Amino acid sequence: MIDRFAPVIYILGILIVGFGGLMLVPLSLSWLSDDGAHSAYDEAVLITVAVGAALTFSVRHRRREMRVRESFLLVALIWSLLPAFGALPLYLHIDGLSWTDAYFEAVSGLTATGATVLSGLDHLPLSINFWRTFMHWIGGLGVVVLAVAILPLLGFGGRSMLKAETPGPMKDSKITPRLTETAKGLWVVYVILTVACGLCLHHAGMTPWDALLHAFSIMGLGGFSTKDASLGHFDSLEIELVVLFFALLAGINYSTHFLALAKRSLRPYRLDVEAHYFLGFLALSSLALTVYLLPDGIYDDFLTTFRYVAFHSVSLATSLGFATTDYAQWPLFAQLWILFLGSFVACSGSAGGGIKMIRAVILYKQVFRELMRAMHPRGLQSVRFGTSVVPDHVLHAILGFLFIYVVSIVSLTLLLVATRLDVITAFSAVVACINNTGPGLNLVGPATTYAVLTDFQTWVCTWAMLLGRLEIFTLLVLLMPAFWRR
Repeated sequence: MIDRFAPVIYILGILIVGFGGLMLVPLSLSWLSDDGAHSAYDEAVLITVAVGAALTFSVRHRRREMRVRESFLLVALIWSLLPAFGALPLYLHIDGLSWTDAYFEAVSGLTATGATVLSGLDHLPLSINFWRTFMHWIGGLGVVVLAVAILPLLGFGGRSMLKAETPGPMKDSKITPRLTETAKGLWVVYVILTVACGLCLHHAGMTPWDALLHAFSIMGLGGFSTKDASLGHFDSLEIELVVLFFALLAGINYSTHFLALAKRSLRPYRLDVEAHYFLGFLALSSLALTVYLLPDGIYDDFLTTFRYVAFHSVSLATSLGFATTDYAQWPLFAQLWILFLGSFVACSGSAGGGIKMIRAVILYKQVFRELMRAMHPRGLQSVRFGTSVVPDHVLHAILGFLFIYVVSIVSLTLLLVATRLDVITAFSAVVACINNTGPGLNLVGPATTYAVLTDFQTWVCTWAMLLGRLEIFTLLVLLMPAFWRR
């Protein structure tokens, strides 16, 4: 068994050691700021590096090329095991935090979900809040590299679905000929946007540390904040506009940003059809919900209503999950609509969650195609994305993905309801977690945390976050008996 999975164990060990090395950043910050959390990081770094080194050392003489089947296992192990090590500083430092809640928090961090079980964030040590948001930033980049460079090689991911049939920046399954060059290019863009976001937040009124930590969350589309009231703590229109702008950038395919930077041109944005749908749908939703809320008199005027509606529409649609007001006070339709946006609006190749806009558009066009077939049975109907025809095998793959996506939501919701959780909380928690959005409704709404859930319910939501981040199939394929046969 060890020989069979030696490449997986070897690479996993290296990644765990590297992850332990990243903990030296908050460890150093803890020592410099003397926030009292350094002992937790000392232990966490030691355990993480030791385990990673032991794994790599145990198979050092059995190295070979990794097969595609083993890649599924590696990707799943990375996203399920790294949070266990990321949870260590939280578990070791925060009194009364159970291992279940610590692991949930770390999974939420690395998958860039933003659902939290913690309160009293304003009083946590700086290094702990740094580590929480830093995990967003690490995970956000990991999500982008996973979506753009790795999942296409395994046959999954929104970008891989159209391959050469799609024009513009979506055309190739890799931006540059080599995977390492792809990752480097994405890393450069990611860092540039993060620095720009942090500087803009600081200029808008945040302290340097708040600006940096919120920039980590925004560019990773995570949603962890250093304040219990999230962005509502700052009550600043200027800060909200900065967050809105960079959340929109983070919700667009990073391949597009990379090409725009490499070519010093805005043309890649004009060619990215998915981005046009992304921005257009958000604009229409924001206007429609503003008009819907006006008669209720929740806010004083049209502009104030539009301010809060637009912010939360973008925040939840991109799966950022920041809040500036308790939208649980809105009519239920409006709450469900902005939660629903997180199911499909974000672009493929971004850190956003859900089925991705590219799939949603193609599904809509397939429905229209079937309606036309019903009226004109002998007509030749095709589905187009941009100027390219979508082949039938891509349509079948998308339909299969949508089916398992819906089944996952229904099954996990029923499982939570069976534990006596009310249906609104259960449904919204599953949708928010599987879409990596963060806040749900009712007991897990924007003004509360997931700490109200039992351990079992928390594990269900943890599984939903991992399912959503790995686009479901990557995890489910490991449950098939055929996967484990030689």
